[in-house]
Amino acid sequence: MRHIVSSILLTLSLCVAAMTTAQAQGLPTTTATGSTETAAPEINPEEMTTEAINAMVARMSDDEVRAVLLDRLDAVAAAQTEQEAPKSMVERATNLWHAFSQPLLGAVRKLPALIPAQVQAFKTFVETHGGIGGVLTLLGLTALLLAVGLGVEYAVRTWLIKVRNPEAAQGDTTLREAVVFLLKRFLREIFGLVIFYITVRALGRTVLDAQQVTFVAPFIGYMIWMPRIAAAFSRFLLAPNRPDLRLVSISDQWAAFLHRHIIGIVVLGGATIFVVKFNEINGVAPGTTRIGFWLDSLVYVYISYVAWTAREGLSDMMRGDDPDRTEFDESVARWYPYFAMGVAGATWVLVSTLIGLGKVQLLVGGAHYTTMFWLLIAPVIDTGIRGLVRHVVPPMQGEGSIAQAAYIATKRSYVRIGRVIAMGIVLVIITRTWNVSLGSLLQEGAGIGDNLFSFAMTAIVGYVVYEAMSLYINRRLAAEMTALGMTQEDAGGDEMGGGGGSRLSTVLPLALVTAQGAIIVVFTLLAIGNLGVDITPLLAGAGIAGLAIGFGAQKLVTDVVSGVFFLVDDAFRVGEYVEIEGTMGAVEKISIRSMQLRHHRGPVHTIPYGEIPKLTNYSRDWVIMKLKFTVPFDTNPNQVKKIFKKIGQEMLQEELYKDDFLQPFKSQGVFDFDDVGMIIRGKFMAKPGKQFMIRKEIYNRVKAEFNAAGIDFARREVRVALPEGAKDLPEKDQAALTAAAAAAAQQQEEQAAAAPSKGPD
Repeated sequence: MRHIVSSILLTLSLCVAAMTTAQAQGLPTTTATGSTETAAPEINPEEMTTEAINAMVARMSDDEVRAVLLDRLDAVAAAQTEQEAPKSMVERATNLWHAFSQPLLGAVRKLPALIPAQVQAFKTFVETHGGIGGVLTLLGLTALLLAVGLGVEYAVRTWLIKVRNPEAAQGDTTLREAVVFLLKRFLREIFGLVIFYITVRALGRTVLDAQQVTFVAPFIGYMIWMPRIAAAFSRFLLAPNRPDLRLVSISDQWAAFLHRHIIGIVVLGGATIFVVKFNEINGVAPGTTRIGFWLDSLVYVYISYVAWTAREGLSDMMRGDDPDRTEFDESVARWYPYFAMGVAGATWVLVSTLIGLGKVQLLVGGAHYTTMFWLLIAPVIDTGIRGLVRHVVPPMQGEGSIAQAAYIATKRSYVRIGRVIAMGIVLVIITRTWNVSLGSLLQEGAGIGDNLFSFAMTAIVGYVVYEAMSLYINRRLAAEMTALGMTQEDAGGDEMGGGGGSRLSTVLPLALVTAQGAIIVVFTLLAIGNLGVDITPLLAGAGIAGLAIGFGAQKLVTDVVSGVFFLVDDAFRVGEYVEIEGTMGAVEKISIRSMQLRHHRGPVHTIPYGEIPKLTNYSRDWVIMKLKFTVPFDTNPNQVKKIFKKIGQEMLQEELYKDDFLQPFKSQGVFDFDDVGMIIRGKFMAKPGKQFMIRKEIYNRVKAEFNAAGIDFARREVRVALPEGAKDLPEKDQAALTAAAAAAAQQQEEQAAAAPSKGPD
């Protein structure tokens, strides 16, 4: 549009200048009212020189100038209408196909002219530099520049190493030592390259003229400078000669292979740019031979060859040595070589299409190479992020499956945050490479570009806030759940009375869900608003829907409010064993409106908060366990008391049990008598959830001590007293008497079991 307006203004100024000149010189002009109307000649100011235009306009009449101006305006309007005319998808696809295929067909058609044109470029190069002698002189000066630059670089680097005297890491090294050494070596290489550049530039300005600089500067820049920078980066990452310092998981074979061919790819890419510039300077336009197209295509073929040949090594490098890899990480590692080949092919298609569309200027600076580099390096950056997170994340807090799951979730949150940040940086670099200014997108009235950029930034910020909130709460939850040294499964794993977590561990999961929901809703609305959509109707609709739900679901509101007050009263915690009107189980999960109880035999009960009239908690603070032992009537109670005390003291000294006791195991004396023997009771106080393990050990020790002391447990027996002379009864009658006695004993036992116990337990 800018060149159209400029053309119109040029035409108007020419016409006004012509009319003013004609009137000043007294030249006759014809009008449109006369009978001799003059036809406007065909004039295109863009195809004529300024002098020719001035001379021609000076001889034109007012009508002729007016006709030229109207004709030019009509042509501009028609061209603008043609440009703004909407095109169908088929037409656009056809145009893109032609734009993609024409460069390839044109390059094939111009193959016969490739060698002659290249020979002509070399002849022109030789002629402009004073013949063969001049070219040899230029090559000698180039060699001198390289020799001096490399010599100064080597001297400075040697002096630097001598002064700083760094110690090269040998043998087994930590990650920190390896990174420090490789970083120092990389910085020394970059420093040497800077010295090399400054030396060559300063000396080149002295010994070379302007004509010679046009050859030497691109040659050293694209053929020497760029490959050496690539080699420095490759040595830092792959360390082909130092496997003990290598930062990626790859074998020596593939590290050396990739290092060589990375340099080769950069050399070929630099040669492509250099040859195109060389031909253009020496009179061969880029479209004459299309040698740049063939060299550029060779770069993509080279990349595909390297990716296919080293696919095993690339997959190992992407896989890394992280033991907590996800299925996504495995898929990325497995498909990365094919992704690299796809990026190379897509870049080739993009370059061909841009050439066909006449956008060659975008490719001159190597924007496509920069884009391809960052797309290829993005998965490698992801691997680096995972490796860095593995060493940056604090060690796992506590033990057990909950602590392990929280540790893995923390690592993945850090990785996801790093991925988002890295993706944003890569996108900014790529957009700047293609001369897409983010500042222009942020200008007032920038249109859809501004909206899309604001939408993307809002989504990224919302995602980072979401992950940061999840990261913080998950870490706190892991610390709380493992503070008591037991997992959530241990809480209700026995009969009843399992130990629960802290009050904070009960509230945190609910707070996490609430915070995540709020973040999603808020940032979704903000992102939609940044797209230019009016979110006021959405907010109004949400308010009406919430009001309708509030009126129509009063029971739901009751459940939510009751749950809030239960949590405020600290009536239960996750993991505690509770009873609600006969329903018993460990609190396994809580939500906004209900709780889930896991019975010790497996069933799960879901109970809304509004239906809880009374709640009994068996796991709060401490648990008293009372054990009963039945011994014969002739057993000495004091001897049993000493045995119980001995067992209690011994268990207090053992590492496995001492921290779980609140009061040691001891005897409570004779509790009751029955028709079998004496019932002696013992008790202990322990932390909730630990009493069952302690009880099992006490049973084992009591049995062993009773055996050592010669104390037997009382057994239920049936004794039948027969009158005198009953021994003379037949065996059939004796068996009938025994059966009747056994039935009577069984009946008494059932009655005793059904009777209430005596006194408090």
